[in-house]
Amino acid sequence: MVGSALVRHFKGAAGTDLVLRDRSQLDLLDQRAVFDFYQKEKPDQVIVAAAKVGGILANDTYPADYLYQNLALTTHCIEGAYRAGVKRLLFLGSSCIYPKLAPQPMPEDSLLTGPLEPTNEAYAVAKIAGLKLCQYYRKQYGVLFHSAMPTNLYGPGDSYHPQNSHVLPALIRKFDEAKLSGGPVVLWGTGSPKREFLHVDDLAAACDFLLKTLDPPDWVNVGVGEDISIKELAAWVAEAVGYQGKIEWDAAKPDGTPRKLMDVSRLKAAGWQAQVSLKEGLRKTYQNYLEEKAAGRLRV
Repeated sequence: MVGSALVRHFKGAAGTDLVLRDRSQLDLLDQRAVFDFYQKEKPDQVIVAAAKVGGILANDTYPADYLYQNLALTTHCIEGAYRAGVKRLLFLGSSCIYPKLAPQPMPEDSLLTGPLEPTNEAYAVAKIAGLKLCQYYRKQYGVLFHSAMPTNLYGPGDSYHPQNSHVLPALIRKFDEAKLSGGPVVLWGTGSPKREFLHVDDLAAACDFLLKTLDPPDWVNVGVGEDISIKELAAWVAEAVGYQGKIEWDAAKPDGTPRKLMDVSRLKAAGWQAQVSLKEGLRKTYQNYLEEKAAGRLRV
């Protein structure tokens, strides 16, 4: 999702030549393959957007996979870039790096001030490691390696896996299938947690902005600065999909972190803010979902 958004944003931009590989062409878990790629292509700038991602169930079920694979691909991408002489690298992290009970909205300096949310701790530890690698390569070697911490993302190319997807694509799929079947929609938890959602095209624009910033911070939050309860989000998704049936909440299932809202004041002060409203983004994303499903391109 993020990679395709970055390609859409930068394709055809003046002075930009994209060097791309898909998963079948380059396995980021293969250190030698990654190092060889860098040495052959010698890119000027790198955006590390790749990650093994999923929702609460996937993170909680496969923590070893999430920690190992994300650590491996991150260290391969960062060390390989340094060895190949890359001067600028932007690493994309996640809002889950911050403590479960971090101040709300979460400022950048709340990092490592408390315990992480247990259900996605493995993924968060890997992302913290990537952020710190960039910070320390910059400190020790003088390379401009820095990081952006996006909030929850959504948009074209998202994963709609029935068990392993994130909350917003999971809701879109559930409501679309219930609309077709006429049945109820059963959702995890109480619906009380609050989340922030950023359209992936906004993230791509933020990456462009950060890569043009002369002296960026070691890491900066990227979000919209507003959040919404999962219960209200479900109602908005139902509206976008056109579902008018019953919504049931399974309170025996975990809610996850009570609230995750990014403090985006640092990036806003630098001159960037999100442009896509959530309601408009939901409408567009559902249309993308229908188009991808009809074309057989839906990631499930």
